[in-house]
Amino acid sequence: DLEEKKYILIRDGDEEENELGGLFYKPLPCFGFGIGWLSFLVGFVFPFAWYFATFLYLTNYYRRDPRERSGLAASAIAALIFSVALVITVLVLVFSCR
Repeated sequence: DLEEKKYILIRDGDEEENELGGLFYKPLPCFGFGIGWLSFLVGFVFPFAWYFATFLYLTNYYRRDPRERSGLAASAIAALIFSVALVITVLVLVFSCR
């Protein structure tokens, strides 16, 4: 009964055996941060970077490298928060001038 339930050995393998071909062995672009996290950090100075990363997130850019997904999602959330704060600020300024 124990003979039937053998474990399968997972190989660490070379690049020839690896299906991904060493895709994730390369460092991320933008000084190793990735486009998403770099856009998130730069967005505090230039909020347009958050919208750029949001566009990349919505166009499934992270399918090229799934490690980019978290940074792009963080930038999309930051863009949403910034947009809501901007709309509230503009509404308060418009209605306070009356």
